[in-house]
Amino acid sequence: MAYLTWINDEELTSAVGHLIKIAKNAQEKASKDFNKNVIDPFSALIQMAGFDLDFKTWVLSEQTRQSQKTLQNHIGDFHQIVLGSVKGWENLKTGNIMDLISVERKILAEIKNKHNTVKGANLSDLYKSLDSEIMPKSSRYRGYTAYYVTIIPKKTDRFDLPFVPSDKQTGTKLPKNEKIRVIDGASFYSLVTGVDNALEQLFSILPTVIEDIIGTKFSSTDRENLRKFYLAAYG
Repeated sequence: MAYLTWINDEELTSAVGHLIKIAKNAQEKASKDFNKNVIDPFSALIQMAGFDLDFKTWVLSEQTRQSQKTLQNHIGDFHQIVLGSVKGWENLKTGNIMDLISVERKILAEIKNKHNTVKGANLSDLYKSLDSEIMPKSSRYRGYTAYYVTIIPKKTDRFDLPFVPSDKQTGTKLPKNEKIRVIDGASFYSLVTGVDNALEQLFSILPTVIEDIIGTKFSSTDRENLRKFYLAAYG
C-alpha cells in the first residue's frame, strides 16, 4: 500500500532520504570541525552553569545546535521537492527565481519554510520579484498567479490572500494584486494536491517512511508528542 495517494513512494522516500543524509552529514561535520570553530568560552561557561550541564553534555548540545542550523536551511528545499513531485507540478530547483510551477494551472510559487524566513524589510523585494514574473506583457508567465508560500505560518489560521507588504523605501503598502498572493503551508499543500489535509498526511506518515529507510523507531509516545508540535503550528 502506498504511503500517500498524491505522491509516489519512490519520490517520497528519495526526498526524505536526502534530508536524512543532510542531517547526518551536518552532525558529522559539526563533530569533526568542532575544535576548528572559535567557541565563546564565556557563553559556554554560563550555559553549563545556567542549564546545569557537564562539559560533555554541553559539547553535544553545541554540536547539535550547529547541526540543526545547517539542517534548517534545507527543510524548505524538502517541501519544494515533495510538492514538485506531485503530478502537474515541477520543481524548478535552486538557482531559479521561482521554486515551483504548474503550467497547466498557471501558478508559480516561491517556497519559504517559516513566516520569518524573509525579513520584513525584504518582503517588498519579494513582492516586486513576483510581480516581475507575471505582470510584464513580455513575460512568459503573463496571466499566472504567483504565490509566496510560508510553510510554517505565524498563526494557525489558514489563509490565501493578496500579498501586500509595505514598500521599504516609502513605508506605504504596495498595490493590491489578486494575482500576487501569500498562503500558508497547509493551504498550499491542499491547493497543489487537491487533498484538504495533505500536509497533515505527510507529517503523519514521515515516521513510518523514516523507519523504513534507516530503521529508526518512533514510539507511540514520540509520535504523540511530535503531533502536538504539528497542532501547535497548524491547529
